[in-house]
Amino acid sequence: MGKKRIIQKTEKELLEERAKIEAAVKKEATVETPSSKLKEGKVYISSSYNNTIITLTDPRGNVLAASSAGAIGFKGTKKATPFAASKVAETISQKLYNLGIQKIIVFVKGIGGGRESAIRSLANKGLEILSITDTTPVPHNGCRPPKVRRV
Repeated sequence: MGKKRIIQKTEKELLEERAKIEAAVKKEATVETPSSKLKEGKVYISSSYNNTIITLTDPRGNVLAASSAGAIGFKGTKKATPFAASKVAETISQKLYNLGIQKIIVFVKGIGGGRESAIRSLANKGLEILSITDTTPVPHNGCRPPKVRRV
């Protein structure tokens, strides 16, 4: 096998490496934190037949907060109701208020009963909704039909 060699770095190389690490740490420290100077955000509402999930992100797409009807305490079929969706929207609007976000862009996905009530609840909390976009996936042409059955 042979002997294993341990590479010894010189003092100059160690100082250069340390300078690189310190520069990277300074760069990370200057990046804005999510709560500082954040005025705008994106809200993603995913409403299915079983649950309503609302996610809050910053304009770049980094998740700041998320909540769902199940996380609040609704169980079973009650999670899919418009009332549960409005309660989820209220918890998200409280988190928006804590972060200082006043303007939101809303993306709605799914066909559940909580779509409309979640948007209404966000609007009633005094948030300025810049746009509402429906991103529900729509099949185009569907799947391939089965072969003809030969008996």
